[in-house]
Amino acid sequence: MGNKVFNILTPLVFAGVALVIVLLRFYPSLFEPSEKPGAVKQAAAIFPLGFLDPERDAGFSAGAPPADGADAASQTALGEGETLVASFTQDFDGDQYEEQVIAYRNFQEPGNPVYVALLAFDPQAGGYRRVWSFPTAIERPDTVSLSSQDMIGDRVLCILASGVTGGGEQSLLVLRRDGGAENHAFTAIADLRIDGTITIRETERTRAYQQGLAAGQSFVIAAYGRDTGSSNVLDQVEITYAYDPQAGRYAQRSLTRVPGVQIEQQRVRELLSGRPRVFEEFAAGLWYYVSPQGTLDSRQYIFFDPPAREIIFYSDDIQQVFHWQSSSSTRYGLYISCQNISVTTLRRSIDIELVSLESIKIRVNEDVRLKINVSDSWDGSYKKAAARAPVKDQGDELFSPFREAVYSSALGGMRFSSDGIYELSGGGGAKRGRYAFFRLDSRELLELRPGVKGLERETYLVERGAEALTLVRVRLGTGGMEEALEPPLSLAEE
Repeated sequence: MGNKVFNILTPLVFAGVALVIVLLRFYPSLFEPSEKPGAVKQAAAIFPLGFLDPERDAGFSAGAPPADGADAASQTALGEGETLVASFTQDFDGDQYEEQVIAYRNFQEPGNPVYVALLAFDPQAGGYRRVWSFPTAIERPDTVSLSSQDMIGDRVLCILASGVTGGGEQSLLVLRRDGGAENHAFTAIADLRIDGTITIRETERTRAYQQGLAAGQSFVIAAYGRDTGSSNVLDQVEITYAYDPQAGRYAQRSLTRVPGVQIEQQRVRELLSGRPRVFEEFAAGLWYYVSPQGTLDSRQYIFFDPPAREIIFYSDDIQQVFHWQSSSSTRYGLYISCQNISVTTLRRSIDIELVSLESIKIRVNEDVRLKINVSDSWDGSYKKAAARAPVKDQGDELFSPFREAVYSSALGGMRFSSDGIYELSGGGGAKRGRYAFFRLDSRELLELRPGVKGLERETYLVERGAEALTLVRVRLGTGGMEEALEPPLSLAEE
């Protein structure tokens, strides 16, 4: 009996395998996985160059990835003349389906305004649909930032959309859910615009709030802008907004006038002309932090390098290098978006305000959706370091990050310029880039940053002698300084 069954099954198995091979060869589509529910192919939109304003849309190109990089595409196809700017996903109503918030630009409307829309998953249709769309005042796509936050303290997440208007004003739109899971209704509880900056003052909430036992304190919104009642263009006002439960939206709570510093009006008008490159050239270089007591702290500084599109933050022997992605002019300075070159999920937006021809005020905002804590605070006033302005060192010696000197070595000649540029010639070639001498504890170090893409920066321990330098290659890391296994480089001053 067993032999008969085996004799029957054997040809059937071989026949089945042969059939599968034939189907794979001539009908491969039958074995491709089906698309997951809700996935919709995104149609590409191509716009003539005439749709883009080169001056207004600096840093933006049609077809570029979303500004915040959270999601690659919209869950639904966009309409005619619409292009995606930014997006993120969040479950706002606890129905186990994530909603997608998108910011898109409409090229068929004057000014190409930015809209915020909510895309909700429809289980019956098996896909996402756009349930509402809300206009914003933002017109510069490279400044758009989307996030969610419990602004009121009742554990209802709000949608925050910020960016810069066509006139250079800062805009913040706060949308709060006020309906159930059926309608996904959101209402604007704050729609602010000011020719300055807008920040959210977060307050620490109680343990009872964290445990879901009580409501938390509402966050305050602070706006800083020009005092239109003053003849000095740098006089400002600070306006605070608090949530009014009766009105169901944010209302003005206080207005404080902040006197500015008198500077040359002609130079101010030039720097604040609305051309980002002009202010970038002004900001280029080293800026030292000014403490609340008014003293200069050379242990914390920010270095702006527009040609290399880099921004270097240095504090407490820790150096962070960011790629300078885009710039947009504001009424009182420059708005910069940047990304850490090592940790690509670490993004910062820097708002620079002009205080005087030698000082600026900086506010740095981290990506609110970052899952790590960044303890360093970069907000405050900064004073520009002169090209050869010396700073007193621990040993009462005059120390400067830049200097004017020419050296000769086995590799050829090496020149340091007071503008922070070095040149190394010899061996049938030449290298050029930026440099900086700096202190680490009691030791002096030199960093060389070649101007050629792909070449890594080099750090050397400096040992000084009579009219000579010895450079020892080192590596700086979380464990401190380690010497590299390379022969030292001897430089003789000419």
